[in-house]
Amino acid sequence: MAEPIISRTPDPLPTITFPPTAPHTHTVIFLHGRGDNITAFSKAIQRWRGSYGRSLPELFPSFRWVFPQAPMRQVVSLSRVPNGPVYWPQWFDVWNASDFSEREEHQLTGLREMVPLIRRIIRREAEALGGRWDRVVLAGISMGGATSLHTLFNLSVPEEGGGRLAAFMAFCARCPFAGRDLEGMRVVLGLPKDIEGQPSLGEDAVLRRTPMLLEHCVDDPLVKIERGRDLRDMLVAFGAQVEWKEYPNGGHWFHEPEGLDDAASFLQRVVLGNEGDPAVGKTEKDQTVQHVDAMDLS
Repeated sequence: MAEPIISRTPDPLPTITFPPTAPHTHTVIFLHGRGDNITAFSKAIQRWRGSYGRSLPELFPSFRWVFPQAPMRQVVSLSRVPNGPVYWPQWFDVWNASDFSEREEHQLTGLREMVPLIRRIIRREAEALGGRWDRVVLAGISMGGATSLHTLFNLSVPEEGGGRLAAFMAFCARCPFAGRDLEGMRVVLGLPKDIEGQPSLGEDAVLRRTPMLLEHCVDDPLVKIERGRDLRDMLVAFGAQVEWKEYPNGGHWFHEPEGLDDAASFLQRVVLGNEGDPAVGKTEKDQTVQHVDAMDLS
């Protein structure tokens, strides 16, 4: 992996970027989980290995890897501790990590702030690829997955840019404000309808066209496997093309090595169009759930 480029400017967010080691063809924007930081998280991605002993950046040398940093936010549920307010890096705040539906309104402020900023990063990376939004992968783990998901709900991509993203990947993720239809998801965030990149009423092309991979460990103690399965079923109901992978163990983190093998196979097939590349170590067909029309504590 090339030496990282560290940007500490807040426009739109501080990032660590790992340039490609081959001619640049795609970009992965990867959001970390609650309480994490981009230095530790980008190193974790480099350490995550598949059955062939290689990381995703090593398997995809033409990809640029962009890791945005979540801002420090007050953890409201810990505001009465003796030493005063507690602040963590988090995309949005959560009142009760054992019951995410309790006082859900605390999640709104962060999501309303972050979704437009993540959209700006996506636009910037698409422009660096000649306007090809369909060469940008959006990914996230835990709370980063939840934030990426709401970004996808509130994303419009021009047809000349491909009309979709290259792919969406979420790991041990859930959906804040689950139980609503797609328009309900947009209404609850309440982003201005005239803001740049906001989809129009009924617009769902990006969600339907963008291939998706969800990975979740059955023994996840924080985001229970049921929440991941609910997310899968919700996305399929929205018309999305979803590949679902669950693993018997691994906790609230990436599964190794099968989880990386599955992610690499997914990227090979849906982004690069290469079926069964032996460098990835996967030749069998993955189970795909497709619509007929087609976190730490987060």
